[in-house]
Amino acid sequence: MKKPKWVIEKEQSKRAAAAQTVWLFGLHAVRDALMNPARDRLRLVLTKNAADKLGEAIAASGMEPEIVDPRKFSVPIDPGSVHQGAALEVKPLSWGSLEEVCLQGDGAPLVVLLDRVTDPHNVGAILRSAEVFGARAVIAPARNSAPETGALAKTASGALERQPYLKVRNLADTMEALREMGFLLYGMDGEAEVTLDQALEGAKGRAIGLVLGAEGPGLRQRTKETCDSLVKIDAARGFGSLNVSNAAAVGLYAARAKM
Repeated sequence: MKKPKWVIEKEQSKRAAAAQTVWLFGLHAVRDALMNPARDRLRLVLTKNAADKLGEAIAASGMEPEIVDPRKFSVPIDPGSVHQGAALEVKPLSWGSLEEVCLQGDGAPLVVLLDRVTDPHNVGAILRSAEVFGARAVIAPARNSAPETGALAKTASGALERQPYLKVRNLADTMEALREMGFLLYGMDGEAEVTLDQALEGAKGRAIGLVLGAEGPGLRQRTKETCDSLVKIDAARGFGSLNVSNAAAVGLYAARAKM
């Protein structure tokens, strides 16, 4: 019996994901990945200076580094990347299912959902804020979002190894699934009439999902319609708006303070 096209495409996608590798770079990102037992590590390339600085992490990982001349640091990363003499090839992290990640632990859970946020520096900064403020996960669609890359990991400053970055097939469907788990979903929109603080007043003890859109276009219409409420960050003056990573940090702080 011939397999349906969708089954074939799903199997191909799984095989592609299994074959995918990521090059992390920079002392901080490489150190945290070496210390993370959940990381599947493949190849470690270092200058002697970087190897001296990462000695403890190298020993913990059990890896044998390739020591190279700083002038011949030939790994497949952007030539302009500030690698600090350290690069590590890894497999992307696997965090488990939405339910396993978002419903684990004590207390009311807090998550961040990103709608077409493709800049790895913004996503890296959001992962860092999410980890600092105790979020359970940062969730984004598998397509039209920032992939797990060395640039993202470097901006996340170690948070990529700790904060689940979940990729989902459909963001609106995932939002509906979170609502069934008891989450209240607040879409961050500068044109909203209600402030985030006002919305959170009636949400004490509830699971919260903060939904943020890309720079410029913001949230898509279906994403807005799937939120429980659209909210804005109350500004002291009429100047512009925060970029998405700063808005996420402010939103996470406000939500955590009310929970």
